[in-house]
Amino acid sequence: MDSLYGIIENWLRQNLGEDIAAWGTKGILLFGIVVISYFAVKVFRRLLIPCLQMLSRYTKVKWDDYLFHDKVLQKAAHVILPIIWYVLLPFVFPKSSPWLAVLLKICQIYLIVASLMLLSAFFDSLYEISNMHRNLRNRPLRGIYQMLKVIAVCVSVVLIISVIIDKNAMSVLAGLGASAAVLMLIFRDSILGLVAGVQLSANDMLRPGDWITMEKYGADGYVTEVNLTTVKIQNFDMTITTIPPYTLVSDSFRNWRGMQESGGRRIKRAVPIDADTIRFCSDEECARFREEGLLQGMRDTGERPVSNLTVLQNYIARYMSKHPDLHPDMLQMVRQLPPTPDGVPLEIYCFTNNTEWTFYESVQDEIIAHVIAVLPQFGLRLFQRPTGNSLRETGRNSMPPEPTPLSDAEKE
Repeated sequence: MDSLYGIIENWLRQNLGEDIAAWGTKGILLFGIVVISYFAVKVFRRLLIPCLQMLSRYTKVKWDDYLFHDKVLQKAAHVILPIIWYVLLPFVFPKSSPWLAVLLKICQIYLIVASLMLLSAFFDSLYEISNMHRNLRNRPLRGIYQMLKVIAVCVSVVLIISVIIDKNAMSVLAGLGASAAVLMLIFRDSILGLVAGVQLSANDMLRPGDWITMEKYGADGYVTEVNLTTVKIQNFDMTITTIPPYTLVSDSFRNWRGMQESGGRRIKRAVPIDADTIRFCSDEECARFREEGLLQGMRDTGERPVSNLTVLQNYIARYMSKHPDLHPDMLQMVRQLPPTPDGVPLEIYCFTNNTEWTFYESVQDEIIAHVIAVLPQFGLRLFQRPTGNSLRETGRNSMPPEPTPLSDAEKE
């Protein structure tokens, strides 16, 4: 390169003069560096990138398709320019030239920025690759990759500062140590988000697509995104709730994933029975219930062996066991809750065999409506608080009859 510099300089000195020879030689060499870097980038983009992508398509694995994607390799092309200029510029300017020091610093800064862009694209590809993996697909890894990007940006800023002030990067870090408290305050949410993201991922507490409920923050819907600083939840009313990740670790929330994976959704509803209608069954009723098979498993004791409420419980249990939309392998139970001023609650406890919300509500409504409709067959009545019309009817029936007018004879 030095010989080429001398040859060009001698030719310019002989033909154009001493004054033009020095700057003309530098100009020609700089133009040569521009041409070399231009063709190097063109060869990389037009020849090397298609070859790498063609090879990745013929491999059986899929991860190389993401690593050799255009958005990664195009960022890699930006790294070529500062490397070529950094290597060739010392052949154009002498080592003592101030122009050389400035241009080399620019090349170093450009190389740091281009490497940061390449590293960011590489992290995006790693995130897409992890989404392909069966065990990592539903883990909240976006926040971890975002934190890696933040660390890369911080390292790049330190390196750029060290290049500008001609100091070692460790010296710059030592100087920043005094302002560590300020940096901790600035990146507080990011640091807490990273720690929370690691805990959520390691303990498998949350996945994108999970249905979670967090009443404190008004969240009741599906998790759409988990990143470094926020967890986005689309509620069932189509609103969006954002919660910091560390809040999910420090506070409690309900995750319905277990219910969805089990294949059954619980029905737990109580029907209030009027306590005045609960009585022992008559002999005729016992005979009818025995024919219908509702007294199986019950022992007759005395003239009035069982109550109508007990027979109703047996009927509902048999009804649920034969219901096609209830899960046969999960708990089914009908029980009495402690009496209240609103009657005796009769609780129905079972699970549907489909976790879809509309299906669940329709099955639940069908069962409760059937129980209410069958109450009169057992001599029972649903407890209901009296309304205004009921009070008026009661008052009208309890009013004394209007007095009949006295006859003339009675008046005398």
